[in-house]
Amino acid sequence: MALKQVFDPEIPVNVYDLGLIYEITVDENNKAFIKMTLTAPNCPMVDELLQDVHDAVSMVPTIEDVAIELTFDPPWDKNRMSEEALFELGML
Repeated sequence: MALKQVFDPEIPVNVYDLGLIYEITVDENNKAFIKMTLTAPNCPMVDELLQDVHDAVSMVPTIEDVAIELTFDPPWDKNRMSEEALFELGML
């Protein structure tokens, strides 16, 4: 999955396993819609992270366009992390 190649700039875990991706849909025109969040609303790397997500999804051969919605509802917390992410961070 393309999003597993995008890492949070401040945490050494990809955005998918970190639980930052809330929803992914692709419409009939092959436009990907991604609803995601950040670990903190005041993340200083927001622009870089959103661009990295956009670029990674754009590289998927069947995707023609990408739209990203940034949300903080619900707010991110560590319970959204995968077991792999928890293990990587020494939290398991």
